[in-house]
Amino acid sequence: MRRAAAVAAWIARSFALAAALALGGCATVNNALDAVGVGAPQPPAPPPLLRVDFDAPPELKPLLEQHLDLVRLGHLARADIDDTEWQRLIDAAPAQVRELLQTEGHFKPDVKLERPESAAVRLLVKPGPQATIARFNLEAEGALGRDAAAGDADAQALLAQLRGSWELPVGSAFRNAAWSDAKSATLARLRAAGYATAAWLGTGAEVDVEADTVRLFAVVDSGPLFRFGRLEVEGLERQDEKTVRNLLGAREATPLSEARLLDFQERLQKSGLFESIGVTLDTDPAQANQARVLVKLRESALQVYTFGIGVSANTGPRASVEHLYRRVFGYPASSRLKIEVGKKRQAWDGEISSHALDGLHRNLVGAAVERLASSTDVVLSQRARVGRAQDTQRFERLYFVEAERSRRTTDTSDPNKAFALSLNARGGWRELDSLVLPTQGGSLSVQLGVGRSHGTDAVAGYFQRAYGKLTVYQPLGQSWYGQARVEAGQVFLRSNMVVTESQQWRAGGDDSVRGYGYRSLGPVVDGVVGSGNAIFTSSVELARPFSNALPSVWGAVFVDAGNVADRLGNIRPVVGYGVGVRWRSPVGPLRLDYAYGREVRQSRFHFSVGISF
Repeated sequence: MRRAAAVAAWIARSFALAAALALGGCATVNNALDAVGVGAPQPPAPPPLLRVDFDAPPELKPLLEQHLDLVRLGHLARADIDDTEWQRLIDAAPAQVRELLQTEGHFKPDVKLERPESAAVRLLVKPGPQATIARFNLEAEGALGRDAAAGDADAQALLAQLRGSWELPVGSAFRNAAWSDAKSATLARLRAAGYATAAWLGTGAEVDVEADTVRLFAVVDSGPLFRFGRLEVEGLERQDEKTVRNLLGAREATPLSEARLLDFQERLQKSGLFESIGVTLDTDPAQANQARVLVKLRESALQVYTFGIGVSANTGPRASVEHLYRRVFGYPASSRLKIEVGKKRQAWDGEISSHALDGLHRNLVGAAVERLASSTDVVLSQRARVGRAQDTQRFERLYFVEAERSRRTTDTSDPNKAFALSLNARGGWRELDSLVLPTQGGSLSVQLGVGRSHGTDAVAGYFQRAYGKLTVYQPLGQSWYGQARVEAGQVFLRSNMVVTESQQWRAGGDDSVRGYGYRSLGPVVDGVVGSGNAIFTSSVELARPFSNALPSVWGAVFVDAGNVADRLGNIRPVVGYGVGVRWRSPVGPLRLDYAYGREVRQSRFHFSVGISF
């Protein structure tokens, strides 16, 4: 009767509100709302009719408080539940507690119920031992099972990987949630490996209550392995479908794993040719051996101008303009032209490169002119190169032939000129959690070259060049982050030879040895710092956010060391150390450092800020 009366009252309030709305008028509506209590301050919820207390381990209390019917209805129900229903819930509580504890692997709990007073219930819970995994068995049906049984190495390796990566290994504690998570993770790995329609045929957990152990069994139907058959592209207007196909990098019958499709989507994005990209796999099992890859694209603008301004402690203020043209003379190629004008550096740089070719290669031709001034000299360089590049998910390769001319002028000597023709190979590897704001992983750059050079007051001859730079990022504890860098290089040539300035090095400045001026470290000849044939620098930095309220603003401490000489064995490293501030902006870190150069006994600021628009 009480429940029927409550429903009738609710209907009456609803009709009152509807009538007010039909009659119109804000005053009428507001009066009706006041009449039914809408908008008026609500009184606090009354305490539960029945208080339930738990004497249980702290890690289990949230489970019982959230799922036990007696607790839930004690908060929600009012006078519409009679004493008989309350007693039924109380009597059923110990059995329900045991069922809940079983989901956490406790199969022999001891649960007792007490009634210290009429409006309170006390549950004493001793969960007992938690069961552990005694055995796990995973079997595969479908294409994966057949291929593995037939001796296919890839299928056997995948099946072994699924078993080895199982997230509830023998000896671990059993929990129902962990059991479900492990099944979901295994199925996700199998689908990501190219079996897009994989599903469980059956799973089971066999409990030995006396031994407190659980045996797990799972049989998965892999379905077919999806292999590349054809590419269907929508949205092309000016660019070529062949370019898109080359970026996929898959030949007919290649397995279409999730990683391959994600790499394909990332290469489309990095190509700069498209502003909107969608890649999907047609998962029709009947077409698995000739599966379709569906690509929906929206092309980027044919031409783009980018203007930039910036300032750094190395080269001072600067402004730049860059032009990008994504279809040169109607051919599948892009051109890039950039002009930079600054206080210490003025440069022009241009390159034309083909769009992706077979094997993810690109052919390129480029040229550059640069004038770079330091406190002791001015270097003018011109170079031209022809080469071939290859970019993959983790590796970058560049092979090129380069001709370069340099002219160095000082206040104490006549200009020194040099010319070099060289064959070069450069490679890069990276494994980073973020390309813009990395906190974990590493990157490695390697350069090798061989060439012939001649110059002012020097004989012509052959030279070799080797250079490497390794950077590592690593989280340390809860909020600290570490960064370490080491670089080393050497030009090998006879003592009466010279090479162009770009083949040599100087140290000092923002990204080198802080505490020393930009390009201020190098061999000193007639009181003037010049470039050297060998370099070694290193850096260690620790940083952390200032506070949880400003997670993108970090403080840092660092130590740098290094120098330049005529050969590695003659390098005498100088040391700089200091503190800094980082703003981890969406376009990259902006840095301000205060460093002390121990050898020069001077302090200086190092900063770098740049904006493109």
